[in-house]
Amino acid sequence: MHLSILDQVPISKGQTASETLVQSGELAMLAEQWGYKRYWFAEHHSTKGLASTAPEIMMAHIAARTKTIRVGSGGVLLPQYSPFKVAETFLQLETLYPGRIDLGVGRSPGGTMKTRLALTDSIKKSMTQFPRQLQDLTYYLSGTLPSDHPYYGIKAVPSVSSPPPVWELGLGENSALQAAELGIGYVFGHFIDPDRGQEAYKAYYSNFASSPLLKQPAAGITAIFVICGASDEHAEELALSQDLWLLRVEKGLDSRLPSLEEAHAYSYSQADRKKIRINRKRMVIGSSQTVKDQLESLAERYQTNEFMVLTNLYSFDERKKSYERLANCFL
Repeated sequence: MHLSILDQVPISKGQTASETLVQSGELAMLAEQWGYKRYWFAEHHSTKGLASTAPEIMMAHIAARTKTIRVGSGGVLLPQYSPFKVAETFLQLETLYPGRIDLGVGRSPGGTMKTRLALTDSIKKSMTQFPRQLQDLTYYLSGTLPSDHPYYGIKAVPSVSSPPPVWELGLGENSALQAAELGIGYVFGHFIDPDRGQEAYKAYYSNFASSPLLKQPAAGITAIFVICGASDEHAEELALSQDLWLLRVEKGLDSRLPSLEEAHAYSYSQADRKKIRINRKRMVIGSSQTVKDQLESLAERYQTNEFMVLTNLYSFDERKKSYERLANCFL
């Protein structure tokens, strides 16, 4: 089993963004020591609770402080950007840190319409252009722009011996099929919507077509919330903070991580408790043995062997301990 980390750089209440970014650097270096394969950064905008707005900058920062762990984006919000610019940014990173860069991309709009327009400088870009943008991105990275392409003759630089692998982040069969047909990697977002994982991976593996970027289908990556406690009861206690955080995020409220004290004191409605039960399907919570058993079962169901883990806890010490316990289960 391979383990990786997807860091949204969640800010705990009472903490600054700068303090949180320092902690991400510490966690990345520990993850390398514990044997994690990748450390990816999310991209979120116009929210006070998540400090990862520019994954490319965080990647360069972490790659400079580590030696072996792969660093990546999970993922660049491609609909808002130029595929050519994204390709050159990641080729630059690959030149600086050869063999350690991953390019994860997603179709997410990145926030409200106003946020999207701010990102595109008021240009109304259609989300339906994402398949074409993703295709162009693979062309630029592999140097294979077809002769009838409007930008034929343009070269994405700097040149590298091997371009960084591309991974599409998705939630079901459509995104998996697109990744398969383009010959790139696939990441299923179980932590967002856990219902279509089996169908997504089946579509990916059965329809994969070789490409200049990837000759054989990559073993799919599953992104998932995990809390690994000292016991099942301890994990359930820690999860209260993440439960309330996720509940508030989905309501468009405070996106900072609440303390356990705040979670205990919060007045939950019947609808809140129902939503928390539904959200728990996006997570694996328990002792080391419980987490190991559940992840192995999910890996068998999905036919994959890599989990990209999110652990969004108020206490940074508890967050580190959860990741370390998880590593000790498999690595």
